[in-house]
Amino acid sequence: MKKTPVFLESLVTNMLRLRAICPFSWRVFQFRPISCEPLIIQMNKCTDEEQMFGFIERNKAILSEKQVGCAFDMLWKLQKQKTSLLKNAEYVRDHPQFLTLHNLATNKFKLMNDDTLVNVLYVTQQFAGEAHDPLVEALVTEAWRRLERFDIKLLSEFSSCLADQHLYFSPLMGKIADIVHRNLETTQDLSSLSVLMVNISSLISRHFQQQLVNKTELLFDTIDSSEVNVAKSIAKFLRNVRYRYQPLLERCNNVFLSNVDHLDLDSISKILSVYKFLQFNSFEFIIMAKKKLTEMIPLCNHPASFVKLFVALGPIAGPEEKKQLKSTMLLMSEDLTGEQALAVLGAMGDMESRNSCLIKRVTSVLHKHLDGYKPLELLKITQELTFLHFQRKEFFAKLRELLLRWIQHDHMYLDNMTAKQLKLLQKLDHYGRQRLQHSNSLDLLRKELKSLKGNTFPESLLEEMIATLQHFMDDINYINVGEIASFISSTDYLSTLLLDRIASVAVQQIEKIHPFTIPAIIRPFSVLNYDPPQRDEFLGTCVQHLNSYLGILDPFILVFLGFSLATLEYFPEDLLKAIFNIKFLARLDSQLEILSPSRSARVQFHLMELNRSVCLECPEFQIPWFHDRFCQQYNKGIGGMDGTQQQIFKMLAEVLGGINCVKASVLTPYYHKVDFECILDKRKKPLPYGSHNIALGQLPEMPWESNIEIVGSRLPPGAERIALEFLDSKALCRNIPHMKGKSAMKKRHLEILGYRVIQISQFEWNSMALSTKDARMDYLRECIFGEVKSCL
Repeated sequence: MKKTPVFLESLVTNMLRLRAICPFSWRVFQFRPISCEPLIIQMNKCTDEEQMFGFIERNKAILSEKQVGCAFDMLWKLQKQKTSLLKNAEYVRDHPQFLTLHNLATNKFKLMNDDTLVNVLYVTQQFAGEAHDPLVEALVTEAWRRLERFDIKLLSEFSSCLADQHLYFSPLMGKIADIVHRNLETTQDLSSLSVLMVNISSLISRHFQQQLVNKTELLFDTIDSSEVNVAKSIAKFLRNVRYRYQPLLERCNNVFLSNVDHLDLDSISKILSVYKFLQFNSFEFIIMAKKKLTEMIPLCNHPASFVKLFVALGPIAGPEEKKQLKSTMLLMSEDLTGEQALAVLGAMGDMESRNSCLIKRVTSVLHKHLDGYKPLELLKITQELTFLHFQRKEFFAKLRELLLRWIQHDHMYLDNMTAKQLKLLQKLDHYGRQRLQHSNSLDLLRKELKSLKGNTFPESLLEEMIATLQHFMDDINYINVGEIASFISSTDYLSTLLLDRIASVAVQQIEKIHPFTIPAIIRPFSVLNYDPPQRDEFLGTCVQHLNSYLGILDPFILVFLGFSLATLEYFPEDLLKAIFNIKFLARLDSQLEILSPSRSARVQFHLMELNRSVCLECPEFQIPWFHDRFCQQYNKGIGGMDGTQQQIFKMLAEVLGGINCVKASVLTPYYHKVDFECILDKRKKPLPYGSHNIALGQLPEMPWESNIEIVGSRLPPGAERIALEFLDSKALCRNIPHMKGKSAMKKRHLEILGYRVIQISQFEWNSMALSTKDARMDYLRECIFGEVKSCL
């Protein structure tokens, strides 16, 4: 046996003495075998968690803070390499050696550099099982202490760790927002900035929001066209702040279109969700997403992934894909969680699917979890099931019980529920008025408008809202004019001051307004039937600004725009040529397949109305009428007269001298439906129709003349055809008896068709002055035989 060399014995003896004298130095400068590989290289050679845990167990006494950080990083990399079904975070978290690593990090975190500190925080959160992990709390506190020295990349990573803990409104997130604000001018890293924008979005002012948008636009060209995650973050930020900023959304959309082949289910689902929330339309992306998602149907065989696919694809799927989705969901329905069942129900509402078997299965799951839903989720369930025509007494009884329990709990168990609800509504009205009266900024008011629908406003609050908007009228500009116009369109409230301001802004600031905002700006003038003082300049400027974009605007948006302009008697030839051509109509047909049934029907009906309007008002364009079959199908669903109409029919029969002298529910050429029609000869005597008159409750007759010969056809010389129209509240503005656009357009068309039009509003008909039958009969005589043509 060889003797140990004297110099080696001496070295060991001296090191043992050094250990006894300087234990701290021994811990720092630990003795290691000269032949061992660097520990980090050993870690990188590990191919699974067991090897990593074996490594930690062997080396736990000598791991430095950097190596501890590397061990966390390696465990997370191994986890990310697995498919979702093979991930085993719980196994890693509960392993004794993970606890060892956890304790090492607790002892060494103050020695870690900034990058290691934040990375350990991130990985610890991914594996964390406890709601309040002491290590996580310690790491967050230490990171807060170092915050000012973090670069933007590290700041964005740390902000994401806070977001994972739902600390969006914390003082620490506020501090991060302040740092971003102070350093925004020198920031050049859009990838990190976009993540920060999402995480601080709940805390920023409107001015800061605009600064971030401007900076993003400046930096957008610095990113590669494959940077899908950056585009996703920007789109998510715009959703969070409820800002449909068209230029940025379009640039993000171009990135998505360029990389659609690389988008997974999760990405497509999130992008479609953002687009739906912001009402951003991209026909091209939806077509590509539909194709990509359809290919995933046979690949999604787990409830979690299939529910995500169902929610994303369902509303844009064609009939065959929808059938396949529903049949697969039926098979999986019993395995759904409460959250998944709620998502499926929402998607069925978007699809307008009333598949009774699937609804029963989904509601069965919902019923099991009803006690666990939040109040707003219960309200959503009620709304969706009502829309889907679901009826089951036991389910709704339980739902009603839970909602009442919530109302009682939230409002101090007041005994009289009816009185309580009335008191609550009065309080809401009072506080709503106060909030509006104390508004000091149009920007803040805009945030309120984005979550409100004008047609649901109580009368008093709506008047207060309009007054507040008028107060801030001078603050309407190219940035907010589209949002203000959209809100006014939904109110049915005619404010000439606001509409004049919108028209003025459009004319003066047209170069700064995004072309795709133009349809929203024009719409309130169409809906409310209002011509601003500079009407021709306003409409001409708007249409000219949009002309070069007609080829890329979504087809259904173009149809809506054409219809809006038609109600205003404005028919730009370039726009009409863009719509009424084979190529465009083929694109429109493709888009109709991905729209919901109700929206698709609305688009088709507006196209018919535009076609009718052009044929009647602009025959010189020689655009053919091609909606006969559509109108025949549509009018099959129109029923006979209701009780009120039958009562009016009998009165008219008395006034005109018999039931053969009046027709009800008449279809004109081009398929306008007239409530009542009669014919007077040149001496103003009623002419009988004969035996073909409509009976009470019968369906309308088909048009009385061909679509070519219209005016004065089949009438004796000097005779006139009279149309009596009864206008309900939907035909008039909400605040004054002013006819809305569609009713005014119908009146024009009937007059072109040769009618003398008498329009009677329900307010006049139901007024005190006409409270008796004799008064109503006299009123009808005056309208028909006298000079009165309208009560408006």
